[in-house]
Amino acid sequence: LEEAAIGGHTKARHDLGVHEVFQGRIERAARHFIISANLGHDASLKALRELRAAGGVSCEDFATAFRAHQAAVNATKSRQRAEAFAIGAIQIVGKSR
Repeated sequence: LEEAAIGGHTKARHDLGVHEVFQGRIERAARHFIISANLGHDASLKALRELRAAGGVSCEDFATAFRAHQAAVNATKSRQRAEAFAIGAIQIVGKSR
């Protein structure tokens, strides 16, 4: 899991954050979630939102991660991707995994 996270796998990074939460290491969890959210991982942004509400993440850190998340998501947008999604090609690929 750690090797995948180091390699840039956002889900692995998120999962490490979840593990850290269960171990009670909130600051480490927040760092994992921030890195993953910065790469566009939606669940990590949601986890950060929950940590912020619980006081585990500052509003400033959350806002920074939110902006980076939006930038990452916007960077993946393209006309071709939108057209593929519109005809269902994206959903078909997602279901086959």
